[in-house]
Amino acid sequence: MPVPEKLLFALGQALQGLPPPAGHACSLPATTGSYLLLARLDAPLALSGRFSGLELPAGWFVYAGSARGPGGLRARLGRHLRREKRPRWHIDQLTTRAEVLFALPFTDTPEAPALTECALVGRLLESGAFSPPVPGFGSSDCRTCPAHLLSWDSVTA
Repeated sequence: MPVPEKLLFALGQALQGLPPPAGHACSLPATTGSYLLLARLDAPLALSGRFSGLELPAGWFVYAGSARGPGGLRARLGRHLRREKRPRWHIDQLTTRAEVLFALPFTDTPEAPALTECALVGRLLESGAFSPPVPGFGSSDCRTCPAHLLSWDSVTA
């Protein structure tokens, strides 16, 4: 199933004025930057660990992250897009079970760094088409965002 046009439109509206995403994750150089990861669950997902007892409902989700370490965006997104992996981050619970995964990378350039994941989350929340399904999910090291995983509200979009 492709990414719904309405979801792509909602993302385009929220990210209006930003440079376009850098291209396909596999073709990226090992450069740093931020990214949005789109994923779809066909059924609710019971969470574990810190979020045990909570669940993500079926639907589309957008996760905002950054890749500032070795291997940059290529390494980070390559890991997110692999199903088989040792769980390391909250988002791994979703990426190992999601039916569709799609990445929108924003590379840092010598002229300017890409927006931070917090800035991306802020833009998505301001649009009104996205909301945090589980407070704190994907943002345990962040003190400003309600979560770095947002659900897309296809009804209001």
